[in-house]
Amino acid sequence: MGLPFLDSFSATAAGRGVWHADELGLADAQVVATGHAALDAELPGGGWPVGAMTELLQAAPEAHVWRLLLPALAQAVQARGGPVVLIGAPYEPCGASLAAQGLPVESLMWVKSDAPAARLWACEQALRCADVAAVVAWLPQARVGELRRLQLAAAQHEVMLFVCRPESVALSASPARLRIRAERCAVDASQIELHILKRRGPPLSAPVMLPARNERMAALLAAARLRRKLRSQQQGTVGVVGTANSANSMKGHATPASATVVRIDAWKGGQDALDRLAVVA
Repeated sequence: MGLPFLDSFSATAAGRGVWHADELGLADAQVVATGHAALDAELPGGGWPVGAMTELLQAAPEAHVWRLLLPALAQAVQARGGPVVLIGAPYEPCGASLAAQGLPVESLMWVKSDAPAARLWACEQALRCADVAAVVAWLPQARVGELRRLQLAAAQHEVMLFVCRPESVALSASPARLRIRAERCAVDASQIELHILKRRGPPLSAPVMLPARNERMAALLAAARLRRKLRSQQQGTVGVVGTANSANSMKGHATPASATVVRIDAWKGGQDALDRLAVVA
């Protein structure tokens, strides 16, 4: 009996939904939209996988995490009603800022521990809890075997799991379903570059670009910068007028070249919080 032709294999494979390596794969489980259309377009199923581990690699452990994950975490809390468990977060989250973007502070559970073994244990226990909406863990020292155990726990209990690790492990093996390296764009500091290192699909030729701040925060910072610019212009105008008046009233006397008259109410209040953010930006 002769062997079947290759075309018959292709037809059979197509009927079973077999994934081809040159195509973006379909999600074989539930996904949650990331809240970033450009990123959703490059992910299998159009979002973060549920019941699987997603790895976020960064130079600094706190950089870009909330910008990337906040929309999906807010969705997960609304859908499941349980908390988001943060394990080993480098800094205390700003509850007011997160609440303003849809994630109530009462929906966060922060597990503080510096011991790698304790973080792994807490992460596994959180994944086994039916009430938990999602887990975000900072595990810089985790080994492949330990990550594999967490991946299995996420799959068994259908929980969204995000593991933050240093970018130095980018070339190491990982059981994560999805791996993304996030970094600030060198050309445009207002953008974040997302390099998708592992997905069910072909490699990306260029990173996904994402604004470093959401629209609301960007508008607030822009308004703060405008206020500072107007304030500086007012100070400069008053200085010129004051110097001219002094020159007219003090003819024959030398006037210091650096003398400037400044309105007291232009500086006595100091910079407000948004102005300080604008200076940093």
